[in-house]
Amino acid sequence: MTNLSVNHLLGIKDLTEEDIQLIFQTADHFKEVINRPIKKVPSLRDITIANIFFENSTRTKLSFELAEKRLSADVVNFSSSNSSVKKGETLLDTVNNILSMKVDMVVMRHSSPGAAHFLSRHINANIVNAGDGTHEHPTQALLDTYSIREQIQEIKGKKVAIIGDILHSRVALSNIYALKKLGAEVMVCGPATLLPKYISDLGVKTSWDVKEALEWCDVANILRIQLERQQLKYFPSLREYSLYYGVDRKLLDSIGKEIIVMHPGPINRGVEISSDVADSKQSIILNQVENGVAIRMAVLYLLAQKRQN
Repeated sequence: MTNLSVNHLLGIKDLTEEDIQLIFQTADHFKEVINRPIKKVPSLRDITIANIFFENSTRTKLSFELAEKRLSADVVNFSSSNSSVKKGETLLDTVNNILSMKVDMVVMRHSSPGAAHFLSRHINANIVNAGDGTHEHPTQALLDTYSIREQIQEIKGKKVAIIGDILHSRVALSNIYALKKLGAEVMVCGPATLLPKYISDLGVKTSWDVKEALEWCDVANILRIQLERQQLKYFPSLREYSLYYGVDRKLLDSIGKEIIVMHPGPINRGVEISSDVADSKQSIILNQVENGVAIRMAVLYLLAQKRQN
């Protein structure tokens, strides 16, 4: 397989296992590129990409921008905080205005689930979903699963625990889809108030005991508490959450085996994860950041290839 089965990256749910493996193989090549003294290739020299972020982002936005520049694309950055969106301009108007500048691809983050799907039906450009509300964050799931593959070669049959605020996390949903497609077993763990009612329909195990989840898994992907998306109080306090669900050195040492620790960031140190775990040799958090650039290069390159065919 040399082409993706999709014209847009809207969610992991839309990808086949073959699509994911193709993205990984392409990322392997780009990982070599970004570790060379000269880190640029001319692959997207004639492509213009607009990064449209309606929500705040640091790592994802920087990662996409770096990936685009490594591929020699022309890059347009747009932030809703200093745009006509503040004056009441609609999403479609905003994007059509940007497309009238002859943009080929749009990388978009938006607070509304389904925003990227909406765009893909209305405009003639490849859309990459950089996060839509609490729905999906496909490139994060791809870089997470790619990072696991890099550490333990084969994802099939491995046990991955996703620990934390599952209810408000687009990362959790995309990771579940990606891991299941690649044959992993998945457990979600967190307070009952932060586990969505539909979660068992996705074919995952559930636990309310973080030690049980850590003893079960080969890899722990620890998510932050997303206070900015919580309209209600789902637990008494951050201190209490940390006490019952925080992963620290003492807890890791008590499970009697060494597991891989991940975190998509940003980290709330001392809440869901302690510094001595985040900075330990078991942690692959910085690998995830590096792999994010390679994965996003692969996605953009493959979608551009699809566009040219």
